[in-house]
Amino acid sequence: MEKIAGIAAREVPGIHALGGGISRTMGAVRDRVPGARASAGRGVKVEVGEKQTAIDLEVVVEYGVSITEVALDVRESVIAAVERMTGLEAVEVNISVNDVHLPEEDTPETSEGRVQ
Repeated sequence: MEKIAGIAAREVPGIHALGGGISRTMGAVRDRVPGARASAGRGVKVEVGEKQTAIDLEVVVEYGVSITEVALDVRESVIAAVERMTGLEAVEVNISVNDVHLPEEDTPETSEGRVQ
């Protein structure tokens, strides 16, 4: 269930990553290990009952996007994927925006440090 929700959320334009600070840091370290696979369920918590499920997502959005619109799109995408693939009713999809990804965070620093 976590993988389904995680993949559905990542497919939404405007989502940079899933997970809070520590889970993203640990995931980034794990992703650099040769042969290690990225966890599709990172940043996703799921509670599953017999007929219903509740999902909590921690997301990082791209700078400049409407957080409200992205959250609505994520909610719709996750609900559709979970209900289609599992047959369970998604009664809650809670989205927590933990960070905003800035474009300059992708480029390595080219300036020299303050001390040599």
